[in-house]
Amino acid sequence: VPSLKTFLCAGAPIPGPLVEQARKTLGTKIVSAWGMTENGAVTLIKLDDDDQLAFGTDGCPLPGVDVKVVDFDGQTMPAGEVGKLLVRACSNFGGYLKRPQLNNTDAQGWFDTGDLARVDAQGYIRITGRSKDVIIRGGENIPVVEIEALLYKHPAVQLAAIIAYPDERLGERACAVIVPKPGQRIDLAGMVDFLKQHQVALHYIPEKLVLREAIPATPSGKIQKFKLREMLRSGDLM
Repeated sequence: VPSLKTFLCAGAPIPGPLVEQARKTLGTKIVSAWGMTENGAVTLIKLDDDDQLAFGTDGCPLPGVDVKVVDFDGQTMPAGEVGKLLVRACSNFGGYLKRPQLNNTDAQGWFDTGDLARVDAQGYIRITGRSKDVIIRGGENIPVVEIEALLYKHPAVQLAAIIAYPDERLGERACAVIVPKPGQRIDLAGMVDFLKQHQVALHYIPEKLVLREAIPATPSGKIQKFKLREMLRSGDLM
């Protein structure tokens, strides 16, 4: 596809290894972007940005858009720290029809996106997951998106999603749901060894592995983790 000059990735955070592979394979500029129906486009990689920013971030705010990352008490987080992502923009929606209690917009116009993110010193954001997808193991949050991105580097992994399952002692543990590439194999021991080779802390490594031929997704390809959690609770995810 020599005529393809620019490819825009948006809709859901794309694992960095896939973006890097696409850049090498297609030879085209990969532009990462992020937004929501409630705000439209929020952040974007610039065409003259270094490729590494597309591999590891979801862009910087567009003109007319402000973003900030706060803790659960509403205090602004330092650069590089993960917290709740708030957006205030000229494109923010007016609210949900007949459901004002769901609007999540404060008196200053900040909309709670429901996403977790971090902002670097240059103002570029990286979505790290949905707040409802957080896995808290023994009181410590597991960096789900980062672990998923590492799994995509495994030669046998086609799709990967990490979800929580209840544990009496630790509250929650992590389960990796993986669709292997055709003809490839991966087991729990191999996954653990692979993540250890990438210096992942032991308490961040998923303690259960489920292999599937497919993972529930929306028509646009977003993995539906809530369905995976339901399947795990009902015993359908084995």
